[in-house]
Amino acid sequence: MTRVVIYARYSSDLQSESSIDDQLEVCRRYAKQQGWKVTEIYADRALSGASKFRPELTRMMADAENGRFDIMLAEALDRIGRKLADVAELFDRLNFHKIELHSVATGRITPLHVGLLGTMAQMYLSDLREKVRRGQLGRALAGRSPGGKAFGYRVLAGNEAGLREIDRAEAEVVRRIFKAFAGGESPRAIAKQLNSEGVPGPDGRAWRDTTIRGQVERGTGILNNALYVGRLEWNRCSYIKDPRTGKRVARPNPRKVWEVVALPNLRIVDDGLWERVRQRQAAVTREMGRDNSGNALNRAHRRRFLLSGLLVCGVCGSGFTIIGKDSYGCANRRSVGTCTNGHKIRRQEIEERVLDGLRDRLMAPALVEKFVQEFNAAIRDASRDTTHRRAREESRLAQIERKIAAIVRAVEDGLYNPAVKERLDALEAEKASVAAELAAMPVPTPIRLHPNLPQLYRQKVEALTETLNAPAIRTQAAEVLRSLIDRVELKPGIDGRLSIQLHGDLARILAMCETQASKRQSPDRGLPGDQLSVVAGRGFEPLTFRL
Repeated sequence: MTRVVIYARYSSDLQSESSIDDQLEVCRRYAKQQGWKVTEIYADRALSGASKFRPELTRMMADAENGRFDIMLAEALDRIGRKLADVAELFDRLNFHKIELHSVATGRITPLHVGLLGTMAQMYLSDLREKVRRGQLGRALAGRSPGGKAFGYRVLAGNEAGLREIDRAEAEVVRRIFKAFAGGESPRAIAKQLNSEGVPGPDGRAWRDTTIRGQVERGTGILNNALYVGRLEWNRCSYIKDPRTGKRVARPNPRKVWEVVALPNLRIVDDGLWERVRQRQAAVTREMGRDNSGNALNRAHRRRFLLSGLLVCGVCGSGFTIIGKDSYGCANRRSVGTCTNGHKIRRQEIEERVLDGLRDRLMAPALVEKFVQEFNAAIRDASRDTTHRRAREESRLAQIERKIAAIVRAVEDGLYNPAVKERLDALEAEKASVAAELAAMPVPTPIRLHPNLPQLYRQKVEALTETLNAPAIRTQAAEVLRSLIDRVELKPGIDGRLSIQLHGDLARILAMCETQASKRQSPDRGLPGDQLSVVAGRGFEPLTFRL
């Protein structure tokens, strides 16, 4: 029976969740009419069709590449995507895997449908974008908020959306932040002080230094919001999606295209204080470098190390980041001051502790033996499969050549007619196809492990720390580790030092190593030293190793 999968999507959380159910019901009825069997459902909720980076769409395409269905069905082509290039790419990928694309609205999708309907979907997206922009412009010129509500204000009840008035309590906090910064305090110190006093930040969240500092060019952050001096500035930035990642990127616009509206009734900060803040920002900017994104941050803090992005505070869940020269610490404690984990650890120490733990477990002789066995088994299986496939195709080619030879002999004997010629042409085409498949197949060759491979393995593992930290491969090594480790949690241990917990697929490898090692050690044997725990994926209890 034909296997069909259904894909459904709706654009934003402002739409009804029932939209998915409605699409699925329509698609199920269509599949039933065609006599198809629905084998899987993929549904992306509250995700724009302007981006192809959707979890369920990605999962569906992975299943397509694995040959798990024959037809993909959607209510309409715009549910799949609203960008012509994305829809065309998906159509080509499905076509490559011999999978048909159908919609309830048009039936089987052809290249003509992709061109016409895909263009219409993209035009709708562009038209919608312009209408939203026009609406925001109208609200800005009328002195109403074209976006969200800034800290320091509250929304006025009424029929006109976007009207605001000053919130006196929040306004006092705004003035306090401006005065503190103009007086020489850093955004980080201000955020910590406000959090220690229990002063709620925007939307009730804790204060962060970035919330206060923002970015001058984009007008973001408390210190850069011109509304506090009674001036609404709109269209300071344009937003465009990066086609490689699907993420929105902000680009500052030239000042001549800004829309500026005077709103003196919303002034919170006087001009003198505003200018003193601008002067201090300029002075601080001159003292600091900038990274490639234009952020005024110390370049040394932007270096990527072997475990960058993997370290997590086990107390509050925020990242463990570089907070000094080659030292990691809780970013939440440093910028917000709400975390109790005050431990720091040198970069070299955490790398050595993690990699030494991996090295010791990977050095288990039983693991080396297991590796050799599994490698040989995999090579044998691959070679066997390739040999069988090649033998089948060679047999098929020989059979075709015999049929062609028989037809040629018949023609030589005078038995020629149009049907014979048509059959001969079909066999020649089939022969060319099989020959091409054979040419593309790898020729089986015997592969044997070098007799010194176990020793080479031990040498590489022993030099694990030095090898992975080599400048030439550090970036690639970091990416490999990220593919195997979800996160490394650091939290205070019983002995006052940081304990380390590994989470992710690499934990399964360590769990196997521990199982092998435990067969050779007494169960009650204890070794002094730090602890390294691993969590082998979801649902597994942490396994504690002594280093």
